[in-house]
Amino acid sequence: MLAAEAVFEGLKEDQEHEPVVETGELSESYIPKEMTSYTKKLEDSWVYDELYQVRNCHQAFSKWGVGGGLIYTGLATHITKGKEPWTLEHNIRDADCTGKADKFEEKEYPAPDGKLTFDLLTNLQRSGTYHEDDQPAHLRIKPELADIPKHTSLQVFAGPEQRFCPAAVYEYVDNEGSEDPKKKLVINAQNCVHCKCCSIKMPDEYINWTVPEGGGGPQYQVM
Repeated sequence: MLAAEAVFEGLKEDQEHEPVVETGELSESYIPKEMTSYTKKLEDSWVYDELYQVRNCHQAFSKWGVGGGLIYTGLATHITKGKEPWTLEHNIRDADCTGKADKFEEKEYPAPDGKLTFDLLTNLQRSGTYHEDDQPAHLRIKPELADIPKHTSLQVFAGPEQRFCPAAVYEYVDNEGSEDPKKKLVINAQNCVHCKCCSIKMPDEYINWTVPEGGGGPQYQVM
């Protein structure tokens, strides 16, 4: 809402063109502007106060593991309330921490029993996930990194996107009708539950996660 307010105010205050809030469309000569007021709106809101208090909690788990993370988070949330005079830094991209397949052993998971554990597509159906069929795919491969799903992700990392995705969005299939023996990546964007893991964890962050049309995504009923 704060971002929407900042954009609305920016469009409304544009003195060089007829206000878009009245015309409903941008002028061809309109030059995009940075909505700097959003930063101040966020810093003046209760959202910023709450986020600032817990700014170190996630990184504490990454830095010191479960035990250290629990201790630090308990102190930060109940005693210091975010007033500690430091901020734990995270200088490494998650994508750079994705390990190569030859450094790990293949795991075999028990089949879902249909009582306490369920298969992926059953859980996906229960999430109520839906995107309009005619909307542009919001998950796209960055053009400059198009070679990664072809030659690197599956061959070097064993296709992590098809392993961690909770909605079967990514799958490598046989390249039928082609002389190329390599499997090709298929993106089922309509299944996406908007966890955004693929945008930060894949090699070189080759997935461009864009905002889908409003109303699309999971429709959780009991939260």
